[in-house]
Amino acid sequence: MTKKSKSPKSAAAGRPLSREEDDLWRLVTSDVVPLPGEESVKAVDIPPPEKEPPPEKKPSAKPANSAAAHRPPPPELAAGGASGVDKRTAARLKRGQLPIEASIDLHGMTQDEAHRALAAFLEGAQTASRRAVRVITGKGLRPGGGIGVLRAAVPRWLNEAPNRRRLLAFSQARPKDGGEGALYVLLKKKK
Repeated sequence: MTKKSKSPKSAAAGRPLSREEDDLWRLVTSDVVPLPGEESVKAVDIPPPEKEPPPEKKPSAKPANSAAAHRPPPPELAAGGASGVDKRTAARLKRGQLPIEASIDLHGMTQDEAHRALAAFLEGAQTASRRAVRVITGKGLRPGGGIGVLRAAVPRWLNEAPNRRRLLAFSQARPKDGGEGALYVLLKKKK
């Protein structure tokens, strides 16, 4: 029997969680199962967040600061490309000379699980003020020379919102750190 409850409250702030915090909580706890012998713990079913209605379009004049309100997305990055990073830092990232502060290994995950885990990892790493992280996709070598699904998908996911706004650059890892089956990612500082 599941027990319905409201979204968990932030213990530190004593307030309801924001939509982003609530989504992250759902992601982190989606595969939690009780330990053996702990069957007395009841699962808490958190209802999905309510969707907000789309904003009404008004024929009013544009706000004075519309450029800031409607910022274009950052340019797409390719492995080895750097946007807003000095040449020295970009070169150090490519050579694996920046200290890796956190890693995530996506081996054995489905695409959906890996996509969610990557987004949560990047958000958590940036929140914890980590700058250089490693994402391990695995080489995923296929017969006929094809590459693995995750290895092909992760660069695309890094360029999707909200991930792209979190990063400055990414590059293929050096052989000692996973080579073709891993990426170095340089995150922006948390504002």
